[in-house]
Amino acid sequence: MSMKYIIDEEILQELNLNDALAVERTNLAIERTFLAYFRTSVVFASAGFTILKVAALYEQIKELGIILLWGSPLILIVGIWRFIVVYRKVRRSYIRVIERIRKAKQQR
Repeated sequence: MSMKYIIDEEILQELNLNDALAVERTNLAIERTFLAYFRTSVVFASAGFTILKVAALYEQIKELGIILLWGSPLILIVGIWRFIVVYRKVRRSYIRVIERIRKAKQQR
């Protein structure tokens, strides 16, 4: 079991049901955003390939196909970077909340 899932289990055990569901919704939103970046990257790549194939007939659009092919991995890299940054930020905030909850329980 990886550390990620251990932290998730700790978070879910310390929170009430509404807060635990909010954690899950946030994780799903982060993953959904990454998938949107991935989908856009795939569309750019496929459009670029298609335009380059058609560029044999119309030379004027060849540059557009090249731009789309270069843009595709850039979009994917930005999506991966955003996923990692946002996921770490959210994880840190949840860990801080759990620490506050534990301190409050110990003070009772």
